[in-house]
Amino acid sequence: MSTDAVGRAYPRLEGREKVTGTARYAVEYPVDGVTYGWAVPSAVVRGRITRVDTAEALASPGVLAVVHHGNAPRLAPGLEADLWLLQEPTVHYRGELVAVVVATSLEAAREGARLVRIDYDAGPHSTVLTEDHPSLYKPDHVNPSYPTDTEEGDFDAGYAAAPVRVDATYRTPAYHNNPMEPHATTARWHDGRLLVHDSNQGASSVRAALAELFELPRESVRVVTDHVGGGFGSKGYAKAAVVLAALAARHVDRPVKLALTRQQLFGPVGYRTPTIQRVRLAADTDGRLTAICHDAMSQSSTILEFAEQTAVYTRSMYAAPHRRTTHRLVRLDVPTPFWMRAPGGCPGAYALESAMDELAVAVGMDPVELRIRNDTPVDPDQGRPFTSRNLAACLREGAQRFGWADRDPAPRARRDGRWLVGSGVAGSSHPARARPSSATATARPDGGFHVRINATDIGTGARTALWQVAADALGVPPERVEISIGDSDLPNAPVAGGSMGTASWSWAVIRACQALRGKLRDGVPTEAEVSAGADTSEEVGGQPDLPRYAYGAQFAEVRVDATTGEVRLNRMLGVFAAGRVVNPTTARSQLIGGMTMGLSMALHEEGLLDERYGDWVNHDLATYHITGCADVESIEAYWLDEHDGELNPAGVKGIGEIGIVGSAAAVANAVFHATGVRIRDLPIRLDKLIGVSDLA
Repeated sequence: MSTDAVGRAYPRLEGREKVTGTARYAVEYPVDGVTYGWAVPSAVVRGRITRVDTAEALASPGVLAVVHHGNAPRLAPGLEADLWLLQEPTVHYRGELVAVVVATSLEAAREGARLVRIDYDAGPHSTVLTEDHPSLYKPDHVNPSYPTDTEEGDFDAGYAAAPVRVDATYRTPAYHNNPMEPHATTARWHDGRLLVHDSNQGASSVRAALAELFELPRESVRVVTDHVGGGFGSKGYAKAAVVLAALAARHVDRPVKLALTRQQLFGPVGYRTPTIQRVRLAADTDGRLTAICHDAMSQSSTILEFAEQTAVYTRSMYAAPHRRTTHRLVRLDVPTPFWMRAPGGCPGAYALESAMDELAVAVGMDPVELRIRNDTPVDPDQGRPFTSRNLAACLREGAQRFGWADRDPAPRARRDGRWLVGSGVAGSSHPARARPSSATATARPDGGFHVRINATDIGTGARTALWQVAADALGVPPERVEISIGDSDLPNAPVAGGSMGTASWSWAVIRACQALRGKLRDGVPTEAEVSAGADTSEEVGGQPDLPRYAYGAQFAEVRVDATTGEVRLNRMLGVFAAGRVVNPTTARSQLIGGMTMGLSMALHEEGLLDERYGDWVNHDLATYHITGCADVESIEAYWLDEHDGELNPAGVKGIGEIGIVGSAAAVANAVFHATGVRIRDLPIRLDKLIGVSDLA
């Protein structure tokens, strides 16, 4: 039988714990004999530590130790260099964490960190991405394993022959993940075993990293991630906090709680790289694309290569016979960039969807119609039909809901008092992927069921969604099901990221529950528990390599003050095709959250780097501006009833990323429509508008 739990808007299972403050996060677990760690950042961009003077710090009340490269426990080399912390005197970038002060209170640790004196032998540095940087090169691949460049047809010839052409360069600054819960860890050692309560997006991968760094068997490491206060990609793998806490705890032989400060999140844990993107589009007079080229430049650190897949979005979005995409990278004396919500797709969509808007103006065509005209059932990159592609349906549904038909196509055609009003649109897409997972399901004598899987709920509602999936797979009311997640001692599961969490985890949960039902044909046991497990490695690995994507259409209406250039959002609306929606409440939250982040990208966020010091000067939430409640006057998210039989047993595509993809472009396109001024370097600030055109 089916209970039809999937598709119903259940509240979060942990909701009461969170709103009453009883949900414990990484540094909130009670521990006997606990101490507190405070990380010390480097004060130079590039160089070498010549002296660490700890005398004054150690004399400060409550300080137990200052752990640095001269006395820290040794780590095994070979893992990512970003994690080989406190092992050498070399400084790779300003803000690199080079010491930890351990004390009996948080206040004492902070004061001790202030008193540590470090001398450096500083060297020359390079910290700014430019399109003519002499060290730009072609990486072997882009994140995670895409080809660096692609080419089909003859772009140069196709572009030269076209009657309508667009050639524009778009720039995005550095963006910084700022989850409400910072990177934080409670670490303790006992009998050669390491237990950490850590804020991350995947306990299994963190466990593997710690085991390798400390040369331990994996079963000697346990990582608990019960509740996580956001991640957005920055907590996708083991990061500095968990390594520093484990090192400090081993050094003082006591448990250590360590949370990075808000300022320390701006760099050492990753960020979205700045980009410089040149997009060239060619079309016939009917608006059909004949040639597409997307060239992307980004940065990485000298310590580790991370190449964002910025132009990959363009490879599959719109059809054209002549296509080329390239990526170039420069290694600078800066922290290593890393994942941030929809890596590659978010900045790549901003450039391509802005260029499509410019092409619509050049052709004299409605931008919704232009996108529909260049829709394709066959993936231009793979040459295979998409398993499902409802981009056009999203555009049409969104246009109807938004009232697009009433839009005057001419820029600066609508005015409300001192405000110029405009609307814009953009498409969205994101791959729908899955990774192998394992799960177990147990039937209890009392008629209840217990499902276990090391999934991670980073605030998305994953715990509740898997509970619903399990109930339907078992054919019982959800109230009879208990779900356990967030512990590396549970069956192995992949990271919560890439919009593949629910797709991957639910696959294993469904298979485990189906196996259990097979064992229970004679009924629920009356005396002993009955369990069944599932590992989807072979099943996922044997899936045909087909183009699987979620799609969306983003619509925005803005008003711009003709006197000051101030930009305000009137409303934003998105329609998405993301397979089966497990929980409408949490799904809507994810979609409008992503859309709001895209609005923030368009109008507010910008990492400002001081080249002299190689550091972001606005490294707190007072100076790094983000969208607040007052900036979101109206935002709506809808989705289509989409069924795709080539995905996974639950039929889900993932919704964590698709909301941010294209949303910044929709806002930027609306600003152009309102003002007639095209701003190609984000964010769109009032000084950029006033400096370009007399809006009044």
